[in-house]
Amino acid sequence: MNAPFPQRPRPITIAILAMGGEGGGVLADWIVDLAESNRYIAQLTSVPGVAQRTGATIYYLELYPRAGITAAHEPVLALMPVPGDVDIVIASELMEAGRAIQRGLITPDRTTLIASINRVFSMTERIAMADGRVDAGKLIEACRSAAKIMHAFDMAAIAEAMGSVISAVLFGAIAGAGVLPFPRQAFEGAIRRGGKGIAASLAAFTAGFEATTAGEATVKTPAGTLPPPTLDGQDSDETPTRAPPHRPVPAELLDEAKKFPPAARAIVRAGIERTADYQGLAYARLYLDRLAPVAGADKDGRLITETARQLALGMAYEDTIRVAELKIRPSRFDRVREEVRVNDGQILEIAEFMHPRTQEIADTLPVPLGRFILRTGWMRGLIDCLTRKGRVVKTSSLRGFLLLYMVASLKPLRPRSLRYSVENAHLVEWLATVHRIAATNDDLAVEVAAARNLVKGYGDTHERGRKCFDALMAMLPVLSQRADGAAQLAALRKAANADDTGAALEAAIEKMKEPQLEPSS
Repeated sequence: MNAPFPQRPRPITIAILAMGGEGGGVLADWIVDLAESNRYIAQLTSVPGVAQRTGATIYYLELYPRAGITAAHEPVLALMPVPGDVDIVIASELMEAGRAIQRGLITPDRTTLIASINRVFSMTERIAMADGRVDAGKLIEACRSAAKIMHAFDMAAIAEAMGSVISAVLFGAIAGAGVLPFPRQAFEGAIRRGGKGIAASLAAFTAGFEATTAGEATVKTPAGTLPPPTLDGQDSDETPTRAPPHRPVPAELLDEAKKFPPAARAIVRAGIERTADYQGLAYARLYLDRLAPVAGADKDGRLITETARQLALGMAYEDTIRVAELKIRPSRFDRVREEVRVNDGQILEIAEFMHPRTQEIADTLPVPLGRFILRTGWMRGLIDCLTRKGRVVKTSSLRGFLLLYMVASLKPLRPRSLRYSVENAHLVEWLATVHRIAATNDDLAVEVAAARNLVKGYGDTHERGRKCFDALMAMLPVLSQRADGAAQLAALRKAANADDTGAALEAAIEKMKEPQLEPSS
């Protein structure tokens, strides 16, 4: 009878999912150096994604101990991760951890997941017509359920605080998790042998190690990993703006928000700041005056909260003046310098691609002149010809800066512009509709208020949104007679955001118009 084959150790399998610029390759090299310096065979392969965010690079490593290896029994190591057979998955961002689950790389019987819970929004999240962000809480719960052991916290924030890159924090988390048979000193030795950014990398490594060994569990997403609350919706008594306004708003004006229901105060404060920054304090007071009738008709705070949000966004619409103003603000230059990490003595150039259409140019002009251009064929054709090609404006140059400064200086004249006239009339009509519907159907009024979110952006996006909004408002006489009118309007709003052609909305409206069959007795 033949003797059984001797039991041999299996390799340690590791998958690293990282985006470009995060040091995924450096992390993989550190692990290879760590293994080889401790008498392990290490094999590394990588499969690059199609772009830095639409697809991440997957680095795959297999580590096998040299002890006991003979010429007759050399290990054969795999080149790609096999679903269900990965010991350690390292993800530099929460969505990448989700992608690893989708690929079957994380399993509850084997895999230790080490992930950073910061978010870098994917292309599908960014191009969504509505809020397309994936729920971070659900992603975390999925990761916790899928993995045998999970170590996750905001490693990107730690890396930034330490002046290093996230790969060093991830390396520290691997050491702290104890998933590799090497002491901490061996990990630090690999960093030192790398020879670049040693001090910052060791500091970030230590922070990642200590955070992991301290048992920082991901019970919920820390507030620091989410975008700051904005008019898109977060309830807080703090002013929910992404950045402070260009000029401070008087405290007595901000205190006007306290006259509204508690649930709406944060949004109203944001609306005051946004409208004051957009056109001045008088404009912010107009914002409050327009909200007052709706607040009087509100029953539970939902209507005034949604109306306050959409009114602020509608009053601060995007036009050429606003775009020019934002592009030449000192805070924007500071932010760009910080993002590209400009060092002292380096020269930064910022190039903007500008392509205003005839409609946008006419919208910026006084009402009579703007309407004359739009209805005069030869004039419109001439401007179309002159603006057919966009142009690049370097706002970091004196000429480019002055060009946009001249456009932004038209801000005091905005109330006389064609676009202001159109937007103002539209908002007044919408507010009247909200107030009228609220008298009989509060739920439907909330949906009418929320439907205004379809009108956003500029150019073709704005035109499509206005068309969809008008289609929804045309359905109100029918929906107001139905018990489920609010739910049906919500469904139509969802259909309007489903695509940029309007096909889904047209199909939903046609289906809604079909006669309902009476149930048989």
